[in-house]
Amino acid sequence: MTDTAPPQQFASDNYSGICPQALEAITRASAAGSTPAYGDDPWTRLAEDAIRTLFGTDAAVFFVFNGTAANALTLATLCPPYCSIIATDIAHAETSERGAPEFFTGGSKVMTPPCPEGKLTPAAIKLCCRKTQSFQASTPAVVTITQPTENGLLYTAEEIKALSDTCREHGLKLHMDGARLANAVAALGCTPAAITWEVGVDALSFGGTKNGMAVGDAVVFFDRSLARGFAERAKQGGQVASKMRFLSAPWLSMIKNGAWLENARHANESARFFAQSIADVPNLRLAWAVDSNSVFLLLPEQAANTLRAQGWRFYTMFGGAARFLFGWDAKPEAIKALANAIRAAMGG
Repeated sequence: MTDTAPPQQFASDNYSGICPQALEAITRASAAGSTPAYGDDPWTRLAEDAIRTLFGTDAAVFFVFNGTAANALTLATLCPPYCSIIATDIAHAETSERGAPEFFTGGSKVMTPPCPEGKLTPAAIKLCCRKTQSFQASTPAVVTITQPTENGLLYTAEEIKALSDTCREHGLKLHMDGARLANAVAALGCTPAAITWEVGVDALSFGGTKNGMAVGDAVVFFDRSLARGFAERAKQGGQVASKMRFLSAPWLSMIKNGAWLENARHANESARFFAQSIADVPNLRLAWAVDSNSVFLLLPEQAANTLRAQGWRFYTMFGGAARFLFGWDAKPEAIKALANAIRAAMGG
């Protein structure tokens, strides 16, 4: 380890601080003094309304502490314990939630059919349904997709519609893990509705933490009838904040002033800037296209070890690709420093 620490780390957008709009909202909510607890406060009600307005539909909205809870509790609400959940083999619900979906459903299986490029396809859903036609099998009840995917790619509205049509054919619900949905909206230049309920998504885990908030993700049921039991599950799972306004106030502020989208745009632009900065480095290749705020590099082991010895942090994922992920506060000079370090480590 060198004596000079890197100016900023890009291992995850979770490394980022709280964006000013979110922090100011928490401070204002605190300054109000005594306020009803457990979501019976004006900030929470207004934040729920703001999310409904953002999506242009009368959805049921809930706030939880993190994305794992948002995913697991939503899937548990949509999937009986004797059924299964269809996901990709790199889905966060499959690889990074310590069995939380199975735990909260009380026995459901996660099915992971072969998926090219980490994106679920109608053919993959149909394969799972064919494999579970026996009475003894754990038949699918819900499909979950991640937008953007865990390897940074995007589903188009047309692709999501094709998935939802397949779900309808087989009586399945469609859940979206939108931990970075803001990045997808910014990259696709569409409305949030255009890639969710308008193309058949039933329920959404809407990420706030990775978008600049201190803590707190939203769960959005576009069909209110599907939300039955979610509030009770959230309480049982320890996900109902007593001082809920500190989770909800940043949502209200960031939606009203547009910071949720500006933060995502900056993160996406930072990823593209980084990719452009290393595009001419000899023998260095991208593992996947840069669609959102992540860059995956096929980085030789020696170069990776050199970077780590210099203090740079990053994850090695999906067969050896080095992931660099950019948040709302990514600084150009720090990105340049990382690019230069990679160039030197590669002998360029």
